[in-house]
Amino acid sequence: MRFASLGSGSAGNSLVVEVNKTMLMLDCGFSIKETVARLARLNVEPSTLAGIVITHEHDDHAGGAFKFAAKYQIPLWLTYGTLKMVSRALPNQRGPNQHQLKLNIVDSHSAFAVNDVQVQPYPVPHDAREPIQCVFSDGNHKLGVLTDVGCTTPHIEAQLSGCKALVLECNHDASMLQNGPYSWALKQRVGGDLGHLENSDSAKLLSKLDNSQLQHIVAAHLSAKNNTPALAKAALAKVLNCENNDIGIADQQLGFDWIVLN
Repeated sequence: MRFASLGSGSAGNSLVVEVNKTMLMLDCGFSIKETVARLARLNVEPSTLAGIVITHEHDDHAGGAFKFAAKYQIPLWLTYGTLKMVSRALPNQRGPNQHQLKLNIVDSHSAFAVNDVQVQPYPVPHDAREPIQCVFSDGNHKLGVLTDVGCTTPHIEAQLSGCKALVLECNHDASMLQNGPYSWALKQRVGGDLGHLENSDSAKLLSKLDNSQLQHIVAAHLSAKNNTPALAKAALAKVLNCENNDIGIADQQLGFDWIVLN
């Protein structure tokens, strides 16, 4: 089992997971051209993707998903709430040369499989219609992904405990957000219970998990204006009692290269 990121941040998000010969994408917040170029960096052809799971309707996660999926005939998995919010943005499928989207509705508590990849969605508090995040598994290894969440819950903690890899949101530093360029309303939204996780809150969440099997951790969805990689690394490293450089960063432009779970 391995995973990689095409990019993570407010300008676009996408992650790929591979088990055996099944490759699944989580979110697609980039244009078709940009998604293809970023996949090429990972030596991935769009035609090899078995599906795309959409966490919620915000453009930085779903903005390019439907046109990309239609072009390459890739099935999509998403909640009913997310589908209702994006219905107006779906590509026209009535023309003779238009491909039909293959849409699969997800129950936010029910696991499903896409060929060899097992997916456990779970609901999260975020200002979207029916947002989810996911734990991916090959039956032996678990990869937990959590971004776009305003606060933790016992259910989130239960889902992420025992993972061998974590991609964990460290969106902002509280002081930088408070003193930064955002409007007061946007500061309230980002820092609220339906917004994004602050570094220290991410660290507190991490401290509540069973990390006995953890091999890799990556800080994700960092704000370009309200955080730094150094601050995010320091917050998580303190909890795990490890070196700051042991914490990975999901970069907005470069994402991160393949990480293999042993």
